[in-house]
Amino acid sequence: MIFTERARGLVGWDLFVTCAAASAFVYGALAQPGFLSSFNLSQLAAGVSERALIVLPMMLLLIAREIDLSVASILALASVVFGIMVSSGVPPLAAVPATLLLGAALGAFNGALVTFMGLPSLVVTLGTMALFRGVGYMLLGSGSVNLLPDVITEFGIGSVPGTWMPWTIVPFLLLAPVFAVILHCMPTGRRIYAIGGNPLAALYSGIAVSRIRLWLFIASGVISALAGIVYTARLANARANNGVGMELDVITVAMLGGISVFGGRGGVMGVVMALVLVAAVRNQLGIAGVGGDAQGTVIGVLLISALLIRNFSRVLAGKRWSRRDPGTGETVAV
Repeated sequence: MIFTERARGLVGWDLFVTCAAASAFVYGALAQPGFLSSFNLSQLAAGVSERALIVLPMMLLLIAREIDLSVASILALASVVFGIMVSSGVPPLAAVPATLLLGAALGAFNGALVTFMGLPSLVVTLGTMALFRGVGYMLLGSGSVNLLPDVITEFGIGSVPGTWMPWTIVPFLLLAPVFAVILHCMPTGRRIYAIGGNPLAALYSGIAVSRIRLWLFIASGVISALAGIVYTARLANARANNGVGMELDVITVAMLGGISVFGGRGGVMGVVMALVLVAAVRNQLGIAGVGGDAQGTVIGVLLISALLIRNFSRVLAGKRWSRRDPGTGETVAV
């Protein structure tokens, strides 16, 4: 059976990341006392809740050859607005959809500048990264909102009844299958891959490239705002500096999961496994007493090593799945 290079690489990398994540859990179970305890697993899942949400739309944007560096700033601004609303007496059932609408507006602002004005998403979202967080500081200053309704704090610290699973990871568990179906089972997913593979060819083939890109940015804004609500509930705190640097963590997870920054490659399974791997590594480093800065160094080394392994495996795969034509002497793919 003949596989395309893209399919072989994707399946192989997903398998590699899955094995790495499983190995990290096995090592933690054997070398770190209490790693598999219900409390620690709950902390592990809760600590990755916001990144898990944001990586979903980031994955789609990267596949479509776009990027959103403002996701953490949208999270912060959404956290500030949500905190101000609920502390002012707005019911959570009204504050949540209002915050999500704010995220949609911020994402649409990014998308409009990229699609209608023709500006590169890297530059646009680099600017709005500072803009959105600055608005948060204008609204709340250096202060914070700490008095939140009980229903919000209970969601942030509570677990699903009868399990160790924190409520904060539940939104990701509900949304991840939706994103997987959209990307891998629906025409929209094929269009996103086509845009990332060759935007001009996708446009000439009748794909609404600008409209799809706009909706991807809107989705990014909405999910980032949802992550801001989750972050606020989990820490019982709304501040303008929430989530600083989180966009880099999200991009690291996406790239580690096999998403190409050049577009057109990657899938949900690899990203989810990369998320599990990074969460397990960070958790074990925390148990060992390693600080946040050192953890970032380790994750950076892990990403670079993974990219080197991936490039080396592509070279080997290219040699394995090619042969020399005896008639012409040229190397051809098989």
